[in-house]
Amino acid sequence: MLAEDLLKRITTSPEICHGKPCIRGLRYPVEFLLELLSGETSEADILVDYPDLEAEDLRAVHAYAARLSRIKRFESLPAA
Repeated sequence: MLAEDLLKRITTSPEICHGKPCIRGLRYPVEFLLELLSGETSEADILVDYPDLEAEDLRAVHAYAARLSRIKRFESLPAA
C-alpha cells in the first residue's frame, strides 16, 4: 500500500478526540499509537490488545510521523 493510501486512514473530526488525528474515525489518536510504538510494545501486541486496529493502521501511523518530520523550519521555543 502506498503512503498516500495509508495516510487516508488518518482522519480528524472535532467530535472525535478533540480533533486530534486518529485512525479511521476510531478513538485511537495517532500520538497514542506512536507512544506505544516508541516504547516496548510491539506491533503484534498492539494488534492483540486493540483488535479493531489493523496492521495497515500502524503503517499509517508511521507514514504520518514521517510526513510530519518533513517540516522545513525549526524554531526554538523559549524556556519556561
